[in-house]
Amino acid sequence: MASKFDTESIVLDNAENKIKPPDMYRVVLLNDHYTPMDFVIEILRTVFHKNPVEATKIMFEVHRKGSGLAGVYIHDIAATKVQQVDQLARYEEYPLKCTMERT
Repeated sequence: MASKFDTESIVLDNAENKIKPPDMYRVVLLNDHYTPMDFVIEILRTVFHKNPVEATKIMFEVHRKGSGLAGVYIHDIAATKVQQVDQLARYEEYPLKCTMERT
């Protein structure tokens, strides 16, 4: 009985069969001089799952340098986190902005 697949006729090209890792995106919080520091820390803890020390460190980076890296994620997760920050900031009526940049 002949096999459904003729393994001798299958030629695999290693270059074509390599799985490429997904593009990664940096999610960055931007300083606005109006959003309270406590709110930024809460965003970092709830949306980005940072511990209190790490959240405070990032918040001060946003405050002092104008922006701070909240995390690096694949596109869909990064876009979701940007949307969550935007929704929470609008709900609390803060102008906090969050962007994503390809790494």
